[in-house]
Amino acid sequence: MDEKHQPPVMNPPRRKRCLSTTVAHVRRLLLLVVSFFVGYHLWSNSVAVPFLPQQASDILRSTHDDSAPNALVPLEAHIISKCPDTRDALRTLILPVMQQVHDKVDFRLSYIGKPTANGGVDCKHGPSECIGNIIELCARELYPDPKINLGFIMCLTKDYTHIPERTLIEDCALEHAIDFNKLNECAARDDTAHGLELLRNSVQRSADVCKRDG
Repeated sequence: MDEKHQPPVMNPPRRKRCLSTTVAHVRRLLLLVVSFFVGYHLWSNSVAVPFLPQQASDILRSTHDDSAPNALVPLEAHIISKCPDTRDALRTLILPVMQQVHDKVDFRLSYIGKPTANGGVDCKHGPSECIGNIIELCARELYPDPKINLGFIMCLTKDYTHIPERTLIEDCALEHAIDFNKLNECAARDDTAHGLELLRNSVQRSADVCKRDG
């Protein structure tokens, strides 16, 4: 393997407080999850719920298309790789929900950061987090099945302070049947331009959703 393209080994940084926006996204995700379960129950059982809050009602209306009864329900999360809030959201919200409704949702995972004027991305916890985000995005590109890529991402996130150490990535890739060489090639392709483009597009997606939802 070409050593010049290996993800760098980083010393774990001191734990920092994550972006307040991460917590806000987790709260919105929780509302969407609750709304999904209520909405799916209503749709499948035709039961009226007069106490449903207006905000949840708005979400329900936007996620069900009567003209397409088999349409998937949009479910989206916005995370950063080196954050305990991400670990907790994956463990207590995202993974349990996906285990139950993975075949009923159109799941999308985007990353939080700040696009820079020179075409790069600033990540809250520094360059090591940017690399971690890129690795996880590559896993989702190479292995679209959420059962594979979410398991891999959760494996990394459990030891988020060690992202992007090679040993951690290799161990999690082996555990979840992911080819480490393909993962590395994706992140390093075109002198890392491909991985950076994945991250930049993902960060822009999160920024657009934040502007849209307030």
